[in-house]
Amino acid sequence: MDLLDRLLGHDAWTTRQLLEICATLSDAQLDHEFDIGHRTLRATLQHIIGNMEIWSALMAGEPIERQTDQTIPAMRDRLSIAETRLQSIAGKVQAENGWDHLWTDHLDNPPHEKTFGTALAHIITHSMHHRAQMLYMLRLTGVESLPEGDVFSWEIQP
Repeated sequence: MDLLDRLLGHDAWTTRQLLEICATLSDAQLDHEFDIGHRTLRATLQHIIGNMEIWSALMAGEPIERQTDQTIPAMRDRLSIAETRLQSIAGKVQAENGWDHLWTDHLDNPPHEKTFGTALAHIITHSMHHRAQMLYMLRLTGVESLPEGDVFSWEIQP
């Protein structure tokens, strides 16, 4: 397993850990507003997973299909699909040593070219940033025994 596999695997696994914690909460808790980030746990999960979906579609040159189902079961499924898609794109980029190859982000106005390497790094660091916000929201919600979310914990998971 190389560094890219570790980073992508840890990213999806850690997001999934928080998604499973959120599955134990009520709708009121998921939608409670905080003065941080995307304001609710549900909206933050939607943002993290939606980011994975949209950026992978952009890099693949495919149409953007914005997913709106924000139920926990739907977000579980969406995360699994996004994780697989990102791993596939990253694997192709790595095999071709295409880190500096360009793709066009047509959502930018005007559209801009971006490198695959930076886009993949962005997705991973973006998710981490918002997971930290979620951990804060979960603490304020009273959830105990939150995961640290570090790569060592991911590596030794059963």
